Amino acid sequence: MHILIPHALSADEAARAPLRALQLPQLQGLLQRLAPQTVLQLPEDSPLDAHGQLLAAARGLDPQAPAWAALRAHELQLPGAGTEAWGRLTPVHWEVGQARVSLRDPQELDLREDEARALLAAMSPFFAEDGLTLYYDQPLRWLVSGEPLRGLAGAAVERVIGRNVAGWLPASPLLRRLQNEMQMLLYTHAVSDARAERRALAVNSFWLSGCGALAAVPSPAHKLTVLDALVQPAVRGDWTAWAGAWQALDAQLAPLAVALDAGQDVTLTLCSELIARRYTPAPRSAWTRLVQRFRPQQASDILVTP
Repeated sequence: MHILIPHALSADEAARAPLRALQLPQLQGLLQRLAPQTVLQLPEDSPLDAHGQLLAAARGLDPQAPAWAALRAHELQLPGAGTEAWGRLTPVHWEVGQARVSLRDPQELDLREDEARALLAAMSPFFAEDGLTLYYDQPLRWLVSGEPLRGLAGAAVERVIGRNVAGWLPASPLLRRLQNEMQMLLYTHAVSDARAERRALAVNSFWLSGCGALAAVPSPAHKLTVLDALVQPAVRGDWTAWAGAWQALDAQLAPLAVALDAGQDVTLTLCSELIARRYTPAPRSAWTRLVQRFRPQQASDILVTP
């Protein structure tokens, strides 16, 4: 059994205070029985986060440039899923400040299906002129196919939330022109007027990620259970909500203790944005076990990384 928890760790010292009053008995019990190993430590400018790389490897994709969009096209049985290059397009809100343009969390858009479909229909002809075809999947996840996407790298949208978009834009003049054109189109679209009336954030751009083509349908390397309740509060930097989500999530770790008692293989992987720490059974000295039993680590010491 392998459980992976994205954004389980934080490098932000502001996350420490909400954890001090927290009791996480399942997590703390497990970590008294499992030994840690840092299996991934990414540079600050990594276009992917740590859990994204691990998930890609588990699904049989290239962890450095996972073709998530092509895999999704295959799942949806879209034409050209196994041969064409694909990308995942996310409708977004760019917040324009005096010194930078930053990306808001797409979840804040509260984008409805009818709105998303109307915007996709308006944008499609412009993409088609450049050999790109748009497909609807979910309000915040569209797919796009076409030769201009082959070999194109794009940062995961979660890596860019709250940050200046300038350093994360794909290196494609065509896509940058399309982004400029879509900003003008979206500004005057009826959906934007309706959203303004209900005081919703404007959809004023798009983000492209998960690009690539499938050489073959990948076979999953191993099975992962992903518990993702911490992602949204972490990317928003809402550490009080993050700690509360940890409190609720802790009970979901109970099956790992049961599996350990039964002598099964058990792995717990905790990720921050750039670090993955894996916990697995390992022999420990009697002294180490005694110290851990009577002086267990506090949640804040475990989950806030230096």
